[in-house]
Amino acid sequence: MNYVVVSSIGAVIMGSLALFVRMKAAKKPTNVKKIILPPFFMSTGALMYVVPEFRLTPMEIGEAVIVGMLFSILLIKTSNFEIRDNDIYLKRSKAFIFILVGLLVVRLILKGILSSTIDIGQLSGMFFLLAFSMIVPWRVAMYRSYMKLYRELHNIKMV
Repeated sequence: MNYVVVSSIGAVIMGSLALFVRMKAAKKPTNVKKIILPPFFMSTGALMYVVPEFRLTPMEIGEAVIVGMLFSILLIKTSNFEIRDNDIYLKRSKAFIFILVGLLVVRLILKGILSSTIDIGQLSGMFFLLAFSMIVPWRVAMYRSYMKLYRELHNIKMV
């Protein structure tokens, strides 16, 4: 089977899993670990760059990082917290579902277009870097927002 098709199916499965996890997470209070650990876990995927087939040129790195950071803006805008029952919860956002699905569709379209000009290994490396460059700013913004509410909830003043 074609690698592009297989990886696209994997992306759809991962996107569906992300939606499920996000919806479930909104039902429980959040904490710092739940916010900062996912990028650390994902960073282990960077080991793919040990294999020469996945290595990127500086231009490909720049493109992936810029697109990832631009996509992160959408995630940042739809991720808000609220204080409920003396705990901090991630607010449910109907827009988040549409944005996540939209990002997945854009990713699949880009993969389909770029797979004819870029080797599948490099393309995989680019999409990993794009996802990582999207998740890190999003989680940093979530952390800052969470800490602001945490200080408010516990009456902690910044010096």
